[in-house]
Amino acid sequence: MLPLNTNLPAFSLPDLDGHVVSSDQFAGTPGLLVAFICTHCPYVKHIKAEFARFAREYRAKGLAVVAIASNDASSHPDDGPSGMARDAKEQGYAFPYLFDESQEVAKAFKAACTPDLFLFDREGKLAYRGQFDDSRPGNGKPVTGADLRAAADAVLAGTPVAAEQKASIGCNIKWRRGNEPSYA
Repeated sequence: MLPLNTNLPAFSLPDLDGHVVSSDQFAGTPGLLVAFICTHCPYVKHIKAEFARFAREYRAKGLAVVAIASNDASSHPDDGPSGMARDAKEQGYAFPYLFDESQEVAKAFKAACTPDLFLFDREGKLAYRGQFDDSRPGNGKPVTGADLRAAADAVLAGTPVAAEQKASIGCNIKWRRGNEPSYA
């Protein structure tokens, strides 16, 4: 896992319109959420409507949000740009959705699954790496985003995020054969 207080890893990736979005663009923001998601994972499907609502609500409060898809699109074609665009439109994603074709950005973040959520504070230090909430497909708990909301509220207020953070659970990132990271 990427240790807390780690500096935001640099990235520069295309969005769904082909515009390059860079980590440098978020310097000076009150906080930045980098979410590794995809189109097919049941865990992402379970939270994506509430995640889209969370992103709209917290962007209005000043939190920058960006999502990254790093799955191997040759083995999971729906996780490539055309599937991402369809999903973004259906969900009403109002944040940049970037494609990490080389998977190097996922490696830099030590991302392991989808969803995998990384929240950075105004100094660009990792303040939270954890779950959206306790809801999982089939467990009957409502999808609220409670854990991420509490962390985002703390980051936006400039106060420490709770030390107890539950790791995200989801589908493993689909690495290209031979491209698997050593931490996987």
